[in-house]
Amino acid sequence: MTQTHSPASTARQVHALLTDGRTVRIRPAEPTDHDAVMALYEGMSAENLRRRFFTVSHLSVEQAAGRLTRRDRSGYRALVAESDGRLVGLAECEAIPESTTAEIALSIADDWHHRGLGTLLLEHLVDAARQAGITAFAADALAENHDMLKVFADLGLHTTRRFDGPEVRCTVQLAANEDYLSAVDNRASTADVASLKPLLRPRTVAVVGAGRKAGSVGRAVLRNLRTGGFAGRLDAVNPHADAIEWVSCHHSVAELSFPPDLAVLAVPADAVPQAAEDCGKLGARALLVVSSGLDAQQAAALLATCRAYGMRLVGPNCLGLANTDPDLRLNATFAADRPLAGTAGVAVQSGGVGIALLDGLSRLGIGVSTFVSLGDKYDVSGNDMLQWWESDGRTDLAVLHLESFGNPRAFSRTARRVARTMPVLTVDAGRSEAGRRAAASHTAAAATRTMTRQALFTQAGIIATRTIGELLDSAALLHSQPVPSGSSVAIVTNAGGAGVLAADACAEAGLRIPELGSELVAELLTGLPEGAAATNPVDATAAVSETQLQECVDRLAAHGAVDAVLVVLVPTAVAAATGDVLVRALSPGPDRRRSRTVAAVLPAQAARVELLPTAGGGFVPAYSDAADAARALAHAVTYARWRARPEGTVRELADVDTPAAKGMVDAFLAEHPDGGWLDPRATAELLGHYGIPQIRWEWAEDEEAAVAAAARLAGPDGRVVMKAHWPGLVHKSEQGAVHLDLQNASQVRAAYRDLVTRFGDLMTGVVVQPLAERGIELFTGVVQDEVFGPLVLFGLGGTATELLADHAARLAPLTDHDAHDLITSPRCAPLLFGFRGGGAVDLEGLEQLLLRLSRMAGDLPQLAEADLNPVIARPGGITALDVRVRLVPRQARNPYLRRLR
Repeated sequence: MTQTHSPASTARQVHALLTDGRTVRIRPAEPTDHDAVMALYEGMSAENLRRRFFTVSHLSVEQAAGRLTRRDRSGYRALVAESDGRLVGLAECEAIPESTTAEIALSIADDWHHRGLGTLLLEHLVDAARQAGITAFAADALAENHDMLKVFADLGLHTTRRFDGPEVRCTVQLAANEDYLSAVDNRASTADVASLKPLLRPRTVAVVGAGRKAGSVGRAVLRNLRTGGFAGRLDAVNPHADAIEWVSCHHSVAELSFPPDLAVLAVPADAVPQAAEDCGKLGARALLVVSSGLDAQQAAALLATCRAYGMRLVGPNCLGLANTDPDLRLNATFAADRPLAGTAGVAVQSGGVGIALLDGLSRLGIGVSTFVSLGDKYDVSGNDMLQWWESDGRTDLAVLHLESFGNPRAFSRTARRVARTMPVLTVDAGRSEAGRRAAASHTAAAATRTMTRQALFTQAGIIATRTIGELLDSAALLHSQPVPSGSSVAIVTNAGGAGVLAADACAEAGLRIPELGSELVAELLTGLPEGAAATNPVDATAAVSETQLQECVDRLAAHGAVDAVLVVLVPTAVAAATGDVLVRALSPGPDRRRSRTVAAVLPAQAARVELLPTAGGGFVPAYSDAADAARALAHAVTYARWRARPEGTVRELADVDTPAAKGMVDAFLAEHPDGGWLDPRATAELLGHYGIPQIRWEWAEDEEAAVAAAARLAGPDGRVVMKAHWPGLVHKSEQGAVHLDLQNASQVRAAYRDLVTRFGDLMTGVVVQPLAERGIELFTGVVQDEVFGPLVLFGLGGTATELLADHAARLAPLTDHDAHDLITSPRCAPLLFGFRGGGAVDLEGLEQLLLRLSRMAGDLPQLAEADLNPVIARPGGITALDVRVRLVPRQARNPYLRRLR
């Protein structure tokens, strides 16, 4: 019997996947669940009741169910899992008085064991308990209850056991760590792949809305399924036909003689919700909705139906999907051409981009393993597809086109895991933002969505290209050649001018064209025609023969002087007269294998990029433009470096007081429900909780206090700085709210009076600081992106920080590698390492500053933005001179908690 629940409960409910791919709804338990919980217990076997309560007693059952109806529920939390309106699982915790430990209990319906339901409920209970300040779970279990003990052991959290006769006391520490997140990742991947099988490997397919007109979308999908040779059972639904495309047609979904694994909906938008409901009732396991134009109400009804019946959904408003496995041959798209079977997994949001990628990959001969047009992406996303490709045994190249991200931080974890085993490429769509969001600080002004997206791609090892053509260029290289281990390139050409252009293109792409050693030069020249030059580029001259060119390329590819060889060939009358086919030199010589990357530039080639077959059965990518080849090589070099580098670690930091910081933030927001900027004293207190260094300063609210503060703070030269303050003041220099180089009390007084005269009652006080020592002015900060989470920025600071825009960004939490990358990425980085003989700044202190900002942003979701500008970097230390912090009311949302969108 379906339960009704309060709006608050409905708002907090989520759907999640079990290990067998089924969907359950998880929500907070309510007093009205008493009868359903009793039914759960009454349906359990005597043995399972004994394991749950250590006895078979109806009184124990009634008392357990009665906890839901207690009026005093402080410290008690319970979550239930439901399927088809039936309560199938219950997880409870109750805080032990005057401690941060909670006793827990777990009850799962007998017929729902071994599906991962208990672990899933515990993950959600762990998240709820952490938010309530609980740090550990404690549970008693019978020593013979191996299933329950295994649940605790496999959770991924630190667990201890204490045996006492027939019972075991288990204590689970709730502090999240990489082991726990990895365990959650593994469970999520198993469940996700299982749930996608009816969608991507269906045994039965029904096309609902297969039109009679030749140009209808539904009919095109049905035709592609039939002519593509789908290996499973195929049916169609149309109330006005008995057969379409030689496929039997039923007048309604209810008349289908089988529940389809996959139902394709190609009906008008207003008919989609009912068609989805009919499919769910029949027992369909997945929907592909190619229909477009759904309004908000229709969209909500469609997704609610999919969740209610546990159906995964692709679309709506999409091109369709395909799986080219020869044992399946599924082409449920309305594309004009059948996808070529191959090894690239493709997921796109735009149907037009999808057609372009399918055409390009087919033309190159790479082909696709699985293609999914995500459309409006109500459910199945790029994250789902990455996990499918990771496990399908056929995909070795992942290609994505994503216009939006539902859970970027979870996507990033999945992508960086998948990218360790195969290249992940994407087109970075939407780079030209029409306008930046309203920026209240330097940090917010710098943190464009483009920068945020690029930070995600960089950290996850995703190869982000600017165009579809550039993506196909890179795919051709990565599919056919070993990735280069470094950035040094040797250029071999039969035309000197073409070689120079190729060298320019490589240099502009960030590649190196090193001079070759004298021994290697001599070795190369012995095999080349008279007049050849072998410095790099290697000008083999127009007289070079096919054999000579092949030996030259083989020598370079075998030598350790370079990481890649780029062969630039133009057609000449000399080669034509001698019968040489220089392109054949791209194949290695007899008994030779090339361990380094080889690519070609053929300016006379009509196609932008082609994969040329070699004598050994391999391929060499050939480009018509050297710039395209250079960019592809540069992408491969960046990816190879990322993959070769060990995964970074999130460092443990000393002198961090997270509870105090959270308490301070809660207190501020209690007084300022709408949020706001912290005053200088609160800002300093917050930074102190994270060990972030600030220059010495004092607060003054009148002239005499300012003079006294200046006397205490003045350094050996006696000079101080005075800054006005009022709520909301950000750009002090632009407002003229700063006085520098104040050398005595009279100047301090004059400065204070000037600020009072100009700003009057608006000003709430002044900050007095000693004049800082000289150093490099930097900028760093944090901004909370509503979609991507906290972003840490770093770059050149001072008043011109926005004008120069010399910034880099990474998503929090920062690893040690991320912090290093932030420091080395801006153009100003050489200044920090001792440019032209100057001493390097305190790099360890700078890294610590970035890591501590990252930790603060991760601990405090209410931190809307923090702006540290300038930060003075010197060999002797790192000091923030001016800091602004804005807080807003915001609840933390665990991005790694398993739940469907």
